[in-house]
Amino acid sequence: MDRVFRALADPTRRGLLDSLRARDGQTLGELCAGLDMARQSATQHLAVLEEANLISTVRRGREKLHYLNPVPINEIRRRWIAAFDEPRLAALEAIKERAMVPDYVYVTYIRSTAERVWAALTDADLTAAYWGHSNRSDWRAGSTWEHLRTDGSGIADGGGVVVETDPPRRLVITFGMPGERPEDGASTVTFDVEPWQEIVRLTVTHTRLASDEDRAAVSRGWPAVFANLKSLLETGSVLPQAPWEMAAG
Repeated sequence: MDRVFRALADPTRRGLLDSLRARDGQTLGELCAGLDMARQSATQHLAVLEEANLISTVRRGREKLHYLNPVPINEIRRRWIAAFDEPRLAALEAIKERAMVPDYVYVTYIRSTAERVWAALTDADLTAAYWGHSNRSDWRAGSTWEHLRTDGSGIADGGGVVVETDPPRRLVITFGMPGERPEDGASTVTFDVEPWQEIVRLTVTHTRLASDEDRAAVSRGWPAVFANLKSLLETGSVLPQAPWEMAAG
């Protein structure tokens, strides 16, 4: 326990844990990208975290992947919080999070049909064309969905579960990792497809965002993805450059 408290006392090490909480399985280079320090210093911080059992590592070829291990922190919670007033604290924390991080809503209008927009949201080949990842699932409520790379590696950079499906009008999914549910901490995304004469209003509502940083990220990401989707459906081609690269710049 002393090692855990010593490791958590440093803000840089807490920042590394936050980075892994947001996206697990990062390499040293990926973790260093968000730090203003040399790789050697970052390696020393990671060694302290690993010694405290707050992270674990896995070798993949020449790369070393880092994963968050929440068990020691959970032991702290059980010892000093769970025995006292955990339900009340959990309720207060939920209220605080909901008050501080508002939901994200984005609306776009597309010259298309509801059926074509639905296909663009759920077809593996179409999502690969405008999103850069292939979204794969049978899209039935309760099923897992995966956000797979298009390089043939079979690696899923995201996913979740299908919460609700009403083709071609409404799709609700969790947005985290494959199989991750709201109770696991995943956020929730709702797509509403509303046809009107020759156009469709497509609305995405992203809820249960964990932080302001997450909201800022989705605020850049969804408009970029939808711009490519709109171009594909209206012109038959995606934009000449990936719009999310500009959004990230």
